Amino acid sequence: MSAPLNIPSKQSQVSAQEWQLRVDLAAAYRLIAMYGWDDLIFTHISVRIPGPEHHFLINPYGMMFDEITASSLVRIDQHGNKLNPDDFDVNPAGFTIHSAVHSVREDAACVMHTHTTEGVAVSTQKHGLLPLSQQSLFPLSNLAYHDYEGVALREDEKARLQADLGTNNFMILRNHGLLTTGTSVAEAFLGMYILQRACEIQLQAMASGDTLVHIPDDILSTIQAQAKQVTKGMGGQLAWPGLLRKLDRTDPGFRN
Repeated sequence: MSAPLNIPSKQSQVSAQEWQLRVDLAAAYRLIAMYGWDDLIFTHISVRIPGPEHHFLINPYGMMFDEITASSLVRIDQHGNKLNPDDFDVNPAGFTIHSAVHSVREDAACVMHTHTTEGVAVSTQKHGLLPLSQQSLFPLSNLAYHDYEGVALREDEKARLQADLGTNNFMILRNHGLLTTGTSVAEAFLGMYILQRACEIQLQAMASGDTLVHIPDDILSTIQAQAKQVTKGMGGQLAWPGLLRKLDRTDPGFRN
């Protein structure tokens, strides 16, 4: 039986602001695992640390999502260099995608990327996400697509990914998965939760074999204003504290 990883606490080594970001980001990784959206050690969530350096935190490559703690997260610069040489390595594909977004979107403090079965399945469908459910309307209000170019390792793909995302907060990476951005970890997580649910509903509806009823265009056109009212601008401020309390009851190790 393997012993759990013993990673010393970084709380005394970082600012209170960075520590809170670490706690929130570690919580997001644990929640992704809790909901079954993880893909072993693959996919990533990153959060930018405020400051002129534009450093950000990302998961250590090789740790399962349900193992990640606030202290195990890796701080890297825009060139992918670890600021602490004792930290774990990071996934270069994760750095390519996340640094592309962080470098051009000041509002995208957090970037979340998943490879769920449902998300990848919808990404392979010609028409992508369809207006079939109330859940689908929120991502459809600002959804982008990026065509598959192979494993995201090439520097030249960044410009195309940035152009495709534009000012949107939801993206479907064709033949690959889902991506959301937010001004906070809470906002990006709530966006992913809704996008993931929309994909799940779409696949189950299509599997029924019945004729599908699409939500009318006039309703879709009004959803941006409605989304701001219902989800507080996708901020997640209402749901996030409850999710943290849930983790504190069932999986409190993320705070270490």
